[in-house]
Amino acid sequence: MMFRSAYSPPLRGSALKCKISTRKPQCYHFAVGNAGYVLVGGRSSRMGRDKALLPFRGGALAQSVARAVSAAAGSATLVGDPVRYAGLGYPAIPDLYPGEGPLGGILTALRNTSADWNLITACDMPRLDPELLRGWLKTAAESGADALLPVGPEGRPEPLCALYHRRCLEPLEAAFAAGIRKVTAALETVRTVRLPVAEVSLFQNVNTPEEWAGHAAG
Repeated sequence: MMFRSAYSPPLRGSALKCKISTRKPQCYHFAVGNAGYVLVGGRSSRMGRDKALLPFRGGALAQSVARAVSAAAGSATLVGDPVRYAGLGYPAIPDLYPGEGPLGGILTALRNTSADWNLITACDMPRLDPELLRGWLKTAAESGADALLPVGPEGRPEPLCALYHRRCLEPLEAAFAAGIRKVTAALETVRTVRLPVAEVSLFQNVNTPEEWAGHAAG
């Protein structure tokens, strides 16, 4: 539990309770269990245009992903250029490591959060299911691990739709400082539970116009 004076701004992702006395208000912050982050602003080189802003269900693809993340985790913050993505209706924070790939975005989210467990996803997963994600959060909280990594039937892990405890920030930063940029390689430095998932299409991402064609009419 952390004490902050009544004149300090509240922490992001924390709950605030105040005790009012006749002398001076006292405010206490309690960490929130979960938070959600969506990585936007990647190069989208194979798509040829910004995947986050692809038109989808009356808005942008990143908005649809953020809605699913928020419904599961209780909040959604975009990690990317706050000016470029200001119109999407969700708070945005700048990537601390632009151009360094998704691991930099994950580290940015973990530096920003005050929640214990953080659902961090890419912005290009049009079929994310909030109910499925809520189940993963519950599993993560009961796992005792530092990260929960879904793995498909063929053994392929999906680190860009995964759960990260904030205590894994330090080892992941150390891996990043050592030159590691592949997320799965960095995760080898933390206690990771692998979660078998039978239906990978629910968190399948899209990278090319051909892959996007099947979702564009959604």
